[in-house]
Formats: sequence, structure tokens, C-alpha cells
Amino acid sequence: MDLSQVVALLTAGDYTISREIIQRGIALLFLIAFASAFNQFPALLGERGLTPAPRFIALTSARQAPTIFRWKRFAYSDRRLRLVCVAGMVLAASAIIGLPQAGPAWVPIPVFLGMWALYFSIVSIGQRFYGFGWESLLLEAGFLIGFLGSHEVAPTWAMIVLLRWFVIRVEFGAGMIKMRGDSSWRDLTAMDYHHQTQPMPNPASRLAHLMPGWWHKSETLGSHIVQLAAPWLLFLPQPIASFAAVAIIITQLALVLSGNYAWLNWATILLACSGISDTFFRWIAGGPFPDWGWNSVAAIVTDPTVTEAAGSSVGADPSQPMPVWWLIIVLVFVAWQAWLNVPGVRNLFSSGQLMNASFNRLGLGNAYGAFGSMTETRNEIIIEAWIDDSGAGSGSSDDSTDSDAGDPDAGWREYRFKGKPGDVLRRGPVVAPYHLRLDWLMWFAALGDYRQTWFTELVRAIGSGDPQIRRLMGPDPFDGAAPELIRVRVFTYRYATRAERQAAVAAGEPKPWWVRSDPRILVRPIDLRRD
Repeated sequence: MDLSQVVALLTAGDYTISREIIQRGIALLFLIAFASAFNQFPALLGERGLTPAPRFIALTSARQAPTIFRWKRFAYSDRRLRLVCVAGMVLAASAIIGLPQAGPAWVPIPVFLGMWALYFSIVSIGQRFYGFGWESLLLEAGFLIGFLGSHEVAPTWAMIVLLRWFVIRVEFGAGMIKMRGDSSWRDLTAMDYHHQTQPMPNPASRLAHLMPGWWHKSETLGSHIVQLAAPWLLFLPQPIASFAAVAIIITQLALVLSGNYAWLNWATILLACSGISDTFFRWIAGGPFPDWGWNSVAAIVTDPTVTEAAGSSVGADPSQPMPVWWLIIVLVFVAWQAWLNVPGVRNLFSSGQLMNASFNRLGLGNAYGAFGSMTETRNEIIIEAWIDDSGAGSGSSDDSTDSDAGDPDAGWREYRFKGKPGDVLRRGPVVAPYHLRLDWLMWFAALGDYRQTWFTELVRAIGSGDPQIRRLMGPDPFDGAAPELIRVRVFTYRYATRAERQAAVAAGEPKPWWVRSDPRILVRPIDLRRD
């Protein structure tokens, strides 16, 4: 076997479509992530945010929270944060339209590493508001996919295998977290609760919850089969790997249709595309059924004349084999990544498996997972305020939480959020892949996070009429005026049944989406206005 055959064996010329989808798709997710930071970071973590980043930077070391905002000439300010976001969006847009992919093989590397470095600087100082697994998922994906190369070269098998291993860490890791965690996953009852208690339901979540019990058991069982088995099939020859990838993609699309999980599902879908060959895509579009993958390997070994076709790539000259220097760079990079993945492998098969954990300062080779514990009851924190009817900024009684004049709660009006449940008449919105960070943390607050500093500061900011925070929330019941009193209550929420909605229509009342009960006081009425 000569060098040209070795290069051909390491070339994945049948994965150029997948590369396009992965690189442009991840770039789009970076664009959304930077836009989210541009809109939300200053209010949550800025100079006058709930948990200010400058203070966090001063209290931590570069080792604990590496960020470009530690540079003396680029110390944090809201303006500089937005400049970083704009720079990141420009890099992301360039990859979306394919500019770096049109250049030499190495050009996508600095573009994606640039996005990674800028967003890593944001996530590192994002504290609780950036403590989500999909932040690490996007960052790690961005670090890797530049090494898929540009159109000048075909993808390498080393990178395709590395991305498939990434899918195993995400999917198999999530499946094992479930099996080792809550017993409801093992007895197939988890989906009896999930659609109702998930952090941010969407319009289809209620319908999914009201499906019969056998449907929920099938959902849970299907989740186990796909997460625990399908990822390993990615290492089998085509077209088995493509069918496994499609199974993963279908289950992720089901989650997209029934909930709002920022870009978690979309990133997983994009990474799963590493398992789908170009010939499989062509079969989906009406072409011939793909040949078995091992046939092409045998052909390269036995017939050197097929090496040129094996190394062809979109935009590349088929007569030119992959440059050896590029192959060496990629192989060295993949070997380094394999070394960084060793702690993650140990964690994956450990009885004390960690979820969403990093094992090095760069956040590579991470552990992933979600919903190891299933919440069976939905509690929602409702922030309410009161202004005397004669005071400026008071609204009509129609906006009250309860318009009954004899109700002791009359006059108290609810602050609504853009995504999280509150108004019982409002169905869940479609938000993902955009990320409403404050709304997500309000779900965690109802589970006990209300004891943390960010929640105390949120109540103080709302009570004092902070305009930055108001812009992150829904319609303001007082048109920006600071309330005279503010209080926080907790309710138990559940979806309204079909019978309850029909009864409301028969009574001439609006159809409820939610039913809430059992009000409890979390923060008693207090005046937080600032002089």
C-alpha cells in the first residue's frame, strides 16, 4: 500500500454535504448566541446588571474565568461587550454565507476559533446565567469544526469519527444520566410529567402532555433506545450509520416541536449529520440506494485508481489528492482531542457520572446530559406589584391579576415574562433556538434558586423600576413606573384539561391554557422604590 492509498483511506470524500450543513449550521447558532448576549448580557451581567461581570472578574483569577475582558486595555464595559458580540456575529455571518469555506483548507480554522474565543470570553464571566450545557456544547463544536477544512479539500475520516464520538458523549451521556438518575426514567413514567414541568413549554407541549399513558411510555422507551443504542451505530458502515443519525435527528426534532431548549437540540442535530453520507442524502432526494461502506474501502485497497474519486470534494480539483501537510495537521489535532477526551470517557462509564462538567480549562471533551431528575409538579414564581389607583402609572382594573373587587388580591398586577408561564390564558411561545436566560432561571428559582443573589437583585430591580430589566420582560403593567409595593408568590400550575376548556367556553369565558392553585407567599409586600 503506497502513500496515496493511505491518504485515500483517511479521506472522507462522501461527507461534503454534511460538512456544509455542520459548519454553516453551527455558525448560525453562534450568530444567535452572540445576538442573545448583545440583547441580554448588559441587563443581567453588565455594569449595572443583576450580578455585574466587572465585580465577578475582580473576585476571580484568569485561571478560574479566562476572558479577554481581563486585559487592562480592554477592561469590561457594556459597550465593549457589545463590540465583542458584533465581531462574533460578523465572523458567524461570514461562515453562514461560506466565505472562509471558499478559501484555502486552513481558513475555516481561525474563523471558527475566533468565534469560540469571543464567546468563551462571554461564557466564562456569565455566572449562573450562562451555566447551561448547550453553552459548552456550542463552544466545543465551534472549536472542532474548523478542522473539517474548506472546499479545497475533502473532510478527513479522523474528523468525522471525532464528531461522531462527540454525538456519543452528548446522546449516550444523556441516556446514562437518565438511567442512573430518576426512577421515573427506568419505570417509563418520566414523560407523564415532562411536557408539563419542562422549563419553557411551547404551543405543542400541552397537547403532548394530554396524550394517553401508553404514548408517554412509548416516548420514554424510544428515548432510551435512541440515546443508548443509536449513537454507537454511527461507527458501523454506511448506510447503517446514516440511518442511526436519522433516528437521532428525528428524536431531536420531536423535542424541538414540543419544547424550547435554546440551541441544544439544533446543535445535536447538526453534529449528528456527521453520520450521514452524501450518497445517503442523494438517496433521500431520489437517487440510488447507497452502497455498503466497506465496499469503497476494499476498492481503495485493491485498486489504486479509485483514490482520486475518494479524495474529491465540493469545489476541489478531483485530480488533486488531499495535501499531506493538511492531513498531518488534522491527525495531530484529533490525537490531541482524543487525549483530552480521556476524563470524559471515564466519566461516561462511571457510577458517579457527572452531568454538564468540564475537565480542562478550554472546555473540551466535556460531559453532557439533561433531566437526570424529573420534576413531577410545576411551581411558578409570580412577581406582582401594586400602585394606588390615584397614583401615576396605575392601569385599569382589567389588567389586574384578579379583577374581583372583593378579593384581597385585587389591585395587584402581575409582571409577565416573554417565555415562562404566568398568565393562565397564554399558551407557551416558540422561542428556541433563541435563549431567554432570565425566563429559564425563573424555572430554576421555583426549584430553590430563589435563594441566590440574582433573584434578590431581580426583585429589587423590578421594584425600583429598572428599565434594563423591564426590557427583558413582557408587557409592563405600570408603563415603566416603580410600584409602591412588590411581592412574590408561588403557584402550582398544571395544564387545563379539555373538559375545563370546554366548560369555560360554555360559560362565555376565555379558554384557559393553565390552571393554577395553592398560592404561597415567597416575599411579603415591600416598598423598593429608590429616592
